Amino acid sequence: MAIYAFNRKEGEDLNQAETELMFSIRKTYDLYHYLILLILEISDVAREKIDLALQKNLPTLEDLKPNTRFVDNKLIEQIRNNNSLKSYLLNNKLTWSKYPEIPRILYNQMLLWSEYNSYMTSEENSYADDKKLIVKLVTDLFLNSEDLNANLEEQSIFWNDDIEYVSAMIEKTFKKSKIDSKESTPLMPLFKNDEDEQFVRILLRKTIINKKMTSEMIDRNTANWEVERIALMDILVMQLAINELIEFSEIPVKVTLNEYIEIAKYYCTSKSSTFVNGILDKIVKEMREGGIFRKNGRGLVGENQE
Repeated sequence: MAIYAFNRKEGEDLNQAETELMFSIRKTYDLYHYLILLILEISDVAREKIDLALQKNLPTLEDLKPNTRFVDNKLIEQIRNNNSLKSYLLNNKLTWSKYPEIPRILYNQMLLWSEYNSYMTSEENSYADDKKLIVKLVTDLFLNSEDLNANLEEQSIFWNDDIEYVSAMIEKTFKKSKIDSKESTPLMPLFKNDEDEQFVRILLRKTIINKKMTSEMIDRNTANWEVERIALMDILVMQLAINELIEFSEIPVKVTLNEYIEIAKYYCTSKSSTFVNGILDKIVKEMREGGIFRKNGRGLVGENQE
């Protein structure tokens, strides 16, 4: 999307494009913490409902003996006490206080959710069950809530396409949690390491710098097409793939191709993945014959090493 924005703007330079890309990545990281916070907010709503029921003049038996399994969820307790989360939320001023209706809407949606009702009535009461529910809460209920998705789009243009990816990030984080995880257990970092961050910066810059070269390469391998008639997103996906093949010798060719075919499925048209796959196959053949890229280490997986 950063490459797409660069192609749409006039007069933007590389530094500005890189700055905007890194800002958008940090916004995605904000969303990661923001959705984890939403779990706590929903738990708080549930606790509030229990407390209000106990204050009734004529409480029912259910009011007096509420099912507290969700509010006592062990993973939620760990999340609430996590130092990394508390520090990030404080430093970045992330809060749902301006949108108090969202946790309440999600709470009401959860009450009608079959996974929640099965969890609340199950005789099993283990940490694994607690974790399973919270993972599904994020990857199922959050992901499919039109109210939540609309609210996130309203809050930030950078979050329009991010919730599915961020849900997967949260799922990975929680699946690593253990019953003895401490308050100091770190959450997922913004970048795995310095190499990951450099990958992002280099791929952006090389794709912009090598635009003429990659466009000519695509043109040569689309004999029955005019480049101007190919969808821009298809072209950008192929340009990114070509630059990854050239610049990152440790990434196997098959890995790169598979990644960009998946990206084409997500961002382009319904037929794009087949089209992109076919053209990239031709381009890889041309690049191999011309010795345009060299693979080493892990990047040699799948390569003919004669």
